[in-house]
This record gives sequence, structure tokens and C-alpha cells, in this order.
Amino acid sequence: MEEKGVKGWIDGDESAREMLGRVLSERPVIVLPPPLHRIPVRAGNVVEISGPSPSAKTLLLIQAAVRCILPREWKGVHYGGLGQLVLYIDLDCRFEPARLLQVLRCRILEANGRQIDGGRDNVNGCDEELLSVCMRRFLYIRCYHSFEFLATLKTLHHRLEKERPSHGERVQLLLIDNIGAFHWVDRASMASPLELRNRKSPSLQSVWEVVVQDLRKLLLVHPMLVIASKATILGNTVNEGERHFRGRFSVDMSTDTRSGKKEFQIQKFREYMPSVWQAIVTHRIVVQTSEEHPATASHRQDQPVLHLLEWLLPALSIMDKFIVKDAGAFLTS
Repeated sequence: MEEKGVKGWIDGDESAREMLGRVLSERPVIVLPPPLHRIPVRAGNVVEISGPSPSAKTLLLIQAAVRCILPREWKGVHYGGLGQLVLYIDLDCRFEPARLLQVLRCRILEANGRQIDGGRDNVNGCDEELLSVCMRRFLYIRCYHSFEFLATLKTLHHRLEKERPSHGERVQLLLIDNIGAFHWVDRASMASPLELRNRKSPSLQSVWEVVVQDLRKLLLVHPMLVIASKATILGNTVNEGERHFRGRFSVDMSTDTRSGKKEFQIQKFREYMPSVWQAIVTHRIVVQTSEEHPATASHRQDQPVLHLLEWLLPALSIMDKFIVKDAGAFLTS
């Protein structure tokens, strides 16, 4: 039977319409919720969301997760979700399940035409059955160091195969927060005395080569969209041999003396992730607050902090501005 199937696949023929239908069903186009909606992505893409802390990167991952775990329709109400599983790998170890529950609850209430009650977590009128169904679609893994992350990737295929029969759905979205969490610890551990270097230990480059290799293999067997957040560091000078990427916004605004208009300065960020990781990234987004000291500005409840988002890969000339509320991130004019 298996030999017949392989021979039939080799000798078989299909039209362009059949081929496109098969590809689109295996790797469907996914439109992420605003402010990540500008460019459609599909299973197999790797989207990197970079930005300093705090800049709402984790919230953007949560919003993408909520869109995925919500159904398209439920009891006659349109929710616009995908109704698929989400796998969240937490490398930062700071994920708050209560925040996910809050955003999910607000989305359910909004879809039912209910008003969100200020800063309180309004549970009245929320469909608890739907809430439970959605939360069962959210799979969570926490890793405390690089080797635990490697072990997770190597066993992920068997874990996903085990989860699929019980849920009846496949993982559509893989979220990694924060992909560079262990970079500086691993790099510092390699700057050890010479007597300790004699021990056989993998290099930083070899670790990331295995990470990317395992991730590529996983995406071949389990087509899914990967979104990874990454903390950035500023680079004030451009030295030869250093890699930088640029965003069209900066920590604060400057005023053009000729026009009198406020403009965002261009800010440089130093790239520290290995080139093997950069090669697998298909889409890159940079997000940042417009305040010079967001920590000191966050206490002003009457003026929410403005966040700025820009697509660098592929490059777009549009810069989106959004603010953070209980229900998530919302675009502003």
C-alpha cells in the first residue's frame, strides 16, 4: 500500500488549480490582528518582532494567540478567529496567563456587543464555555536555559503528534518569547578561564545552528506560522563589522525648524543574534514607545503611552501608531 502510494504520487499529475488548492489548504494565508495586519503571512514564515523593553511585544504575541484560538463562529456569533491550536514557548519566563485571559475575555465581550467596563476585568455576560474551549487550544511551554529550549525543539514533533488526536486540530501558530533571552548568558559563559575551556562544550554558533535546523525540520512536518519576539539594544555608532538595522522612529520626537512639524528621528539598533537565525527570518517588525522614558510616563493614566510599529522586512513606508488597553493594542490616527 505504501509503495503504491509513493509510486502514485511520483506518476501522478495535477492541474495548476489543484496544486494551488492543495498548497493553500496546507499553508493558508493568515492575516494577523492590528497592528500586525499590514502584510499577510502564511504557515512556514518566521516573523520577528523586535523592540526595547517595554514596548508591548508580548501583548502583540497574546493578540495573535487570541485570534488563533477563537473560533470563526460560535452559537451564531462571529468572532473571526481561526479555531486552531497555539503553542507558546516562554523563554523570558515572565508570561502572565491572567493577561491572556483578560484579552480573550474582552474579545468575546466585544463580539457579543458588550461594553468593556473601564480598567476592571468584567466577567459578566462572558460565555464561559467558549472561554474554556479557547483556553484548551493554548499550549504553553517554559524553558529556563538554551539546552532546555533545544530539548523542547527536538521533542516537539512527538508532543504535537500526541496533542493533535485529543484536540482534533493542529497547531497553527508557534510563538516564541523572547528568542534572544539566553544569548548574553550563553555568550558570557564562553568567556571562561582557559582551564575551563578545555572541557567539551558547544559554541554559541553551534547551538543556534541546531536551533534553526530543528526549527526548519519541524516546519516541514508541521506547517505553522512562527512569531518570535526579541529585545533590542541601541547602537549609537556604526562600526565596521557590526550589523545594524534601522527603524524610522526614535525615543522621542524632534521639531523641524522650517515646517514646525514634529518628526520621528531615525534610531539605530544593534543586531546581536547570529546570522544563522537572521537567515531564517522572513518578516521583521520593529516596535517601540514614543516616550524617552516610558517607565516615567506610564503612570499618567489620562495619557496612554503611544507605541510605534514599522515593517522592515519587507520594508513599508507606513508607520503604525497604537496604544495599549485592557482588550489589547488599538491603532490610533
